Amino acid sequence: MAKHYEPMWQDVGTHAAGHLGLAGTALAIALAAGLPLGILAGQVGAARTVVLALASIGRTLPSLAVLMLLLPLLGVGTVPAVVALALLAVPPIVIAVDLGIRGVPSSALDAAAGIGMTGAQRFARVVAPLALPVSFSGVRTAATETIASATLATFIGAGGLGDDIVRGLQTNDSAFLFAGAGAVALLALGVEAALGRVARAIEARV
Repeated sequence: MAKHYEPMWQDVGTHAAGHLGLAGTALAIALAAGLPLGILAGQVGAARTVVLALASIGRTLPSLAVLMLLLPLLGVGTVPAVVALALLAVPPIVIAVDLGIRGVPSSALDAAAGIGMTGAQRFARVVAPLALPVSFSGVRTAATETIASATLATFIGAGGLGDDIVRGLQTNDSAFLFAGAGAVALLALGVEAALGRVARAIEARV
């Protein structure tokens, strides 16, 4: 029996690595896009309405719908999956960064201005450090949601742990089904726990 299931666990391990690769790449792209947009929304009132409106729309779109919408444009495979996952991860980052910046006490900004700091200095030395705990919460949300949503990448041929779940459903093999689903859950919980420790360290330093 152990020999019978050995190939299955090898497949799950390979798919888990691919799953993390998809999610990690998408999250990196989302950070590169979401941080500047969140800063723009938090710092420029005229841009905030538009940026947050787009982010809110992004939050309401189902993951599978975004994947399917990209099929005619990018086809199947890893690229459309990464793009779709990045699009889904951007909104929570944008919203959290905006909230973090707008939550910085005005007294701290006034004190910084009073000692002669420039706008750039106030942002780097006051706004960014004080906004970081709230902003980082958006990264945590985006990371766990991306890992969960990456399961759907299997429907456009991008692999990942979704392959094991679908295989288990198609063949009525509960071992594959639970191995794939359990691996996704463990990855999400593990990343959340790790980022939670980082968040506590950030809060302790503010």
